[in-house]
Amino acid sequence: MTSSATAPAVTITPEAIKHLEFIQAVIARLGNGSFLIKGWTMTVAGVFFGVLVSRPGWLLALAGLVPIGGFWLLDSYFLRQERLFRKLYDDVRKPGTNVELFSMNVQPYDSAVSWTGVVRSHTMINFYGMLALIDLVFIGWGVVRAVAS
Repeated sequence: MTSSATAPAVTITPEAIKHLEFIQAVIARLGNGSFLIKGWTMTVAGVFFGVLVSRPGWLLALAGLVPIGGFWLLDSYFLRQERLFRKLYDDVRKPGTNVELFSMNVQPYDSAVSWTGVVRSHTMINFYGMLALIDLVFIGWGVVRAVAS
């Protein structure tokens, strides 16, 4: 007969649970904000691409990189904040944590989540990089048409 060792019961206080709920609410809002930013990016890029199909020009295509880059940075900010709050959440859920109850301070995690790592993450590169690549194709097409004229 084998006996299985049971893990000690971890008790989380109601206050700690409420703290975790607050953090999770912030994470959800940041995720929703990121989703909305991507929607606006697709809308603005779609307008630029639609105009460029009917009236190709490298200057307009070049201008299209500005909102793509701006939305890329804004979405990166939201993703970085989300990652910082996930680190806070991870520390708060641990028994005997040093995180002050109801603290929403993510500054101690700044060095763990780099800006460059977020901007160059697969999520950002796959979405915004593809839009920028399409825009670069329009720039090239506009330059070729301008030279041919």
